[in-house]
Amino acid sequence: MSYTHIVNGDVAAAVLSTALLEAGSTDSVLTLRDDLPVGPLKSIDDDHALRAAFWKRVMGHTDRDVFTEFEQAAARLTALVNDESPVVIWHGQSAGDQLVLRRIAYHLRNTPQRINEIALTPQELEKPELWTHRPTAVGLYTPAALQSRLKTIAPISILRIGRLALEWQELKQMNTDLRRWRTNTFESGSYSEIDALILDSLTDDWQPSAQLVGQIVGLARGFFATDVLIFWRCRELAATGRLSLRGNSMQMRSSEARAIAYA
Repeated sequence: MSYTHIVNGDVAAAVLSTALLEAGSTDSVLTLRDDLPVGPLKSIDDDHALRAAFWKRVMGHTDRDVFTEFEQAAARLTALVNDESPVVIWHGQSAGDQLVLRRIAYHLRNTPQRINEIALTPQELEKPELWTHRPTAVGLYTPAALQSRLKTIAPISILRIGRLALEWQELKQMNTDLRRWRTNTFESGSYSEIDALILDSLTDDWQPSAQLVGQIVGLARGFFATDVLIFWRCRELAATGRLSLRGNSMQMRSSEARAIAYA
């Protein structure tokens, strides 16, 4: 049987594509690139303009046509719904993976017989002891680990599909900045939590913004905080006079940051 394999993010897609190639499979991989744990979700399935505008703001000055990218992603999702082939949703224990699982369950809820999953566990990682209390995503696994799981594709029950779809609808209505996955449930979070980590990591001396952002990536918990998100929060803090930036303040690798110097 031929499947469409669904993963969260380009890294996961690359690893899974390698695993399928090495297994001699011609199955296709559908990559969902939207970082669902971050930003507004309310109109994501009806009108992606708000979501695209949010990411345009987060990215700052960029040559990427964010609105076209979201239109193309919406078209791929519509094509998936209109297709008849079975799908496999790959997911680990991360907010992004778990949100993708629920979103796809919602969109395919009227054809539940198509939906299958592979639920990866931390024990399947190369160094599972490092991920006991941290989120795990498909992109963290080796191609060999994913290839070994191809024979474990399992259907999702109609009852569970309904529950996952309902959870997605509820999550969309929640007015929250961030979504974390902890102990098998979602928790809401605020940008102020990331802001606090940034402010606590500032020094009186100038340091490369990339260095500062790298520190915060390792401190954030419950979801994978990207450098794009963290540097956006640095710019927001600078705009409100809580952080000093010099250089090209729109480019992480061309700027420096420090604590506000008071006279």
